[in-house]
Amino acid sequence: MPQQKFVPHPGLAPRKIDPGTRIGHVHLKVANLDRSLAFYTGVLGFELIKRIGDQAAFISAGDYHHHIGLNTWQSKDGSPPAPGTTGLFHLAILYPTRAALADALRRLVAAQIPLEGTADHGVSQALYLRDPDDNGVELYWDRPRDQWPRTPDGEITMGTYAFDPRDLLKEPELEG
Repeated sequence: MPQQKFVPHPGLAPRKIDPGTRIGHVHLKVANLDRSLAFYTGVLGFELIKRIGDQAAFISAGDYHHHIGLNTWQSKDGSPPAPGTTGLFHLAILYPTRAALADALRRLVAAQIPLEGTADHGVSQALYLRDPDDNGVELYWDRPRDQWPRTPDGEITMGTYAFDPRDLLKEPELEG
């Protein structure tokens, strides 16, 4: 199917989105629900909120209705998208502290899940990996805003810099 060109309506003036807007949840098409749940709940520690047989599951961090929906509605026993196709680049999971990100790294190491890469973006530090369905996953924490690198005129300067994940393991272990 040929791509359609998007042309904005001439009467719409561009304006910024409300700063209180958040991305609430994401739904991922998966091939095997049990395998995905083993990763997202068993390794990363999300809580299973609701499961609908082998068709769908909804998982959360805390008491939110769901942060991630996993479903097999169009993908049961399917293959990951081929390289060079459009789709999700990665799901980014924001941890509240550097220590919480270190806990996630310890979980990955214990489960023998390899990292694809790491990066210090100035504003954040990130771990990159793949889930069982080959979806990209970024686990990261944001530095406090007052520590974000900025130009003299206040513009945020982000980049991709070397980051040794072993430095995270110096963080104290979380209790519980």
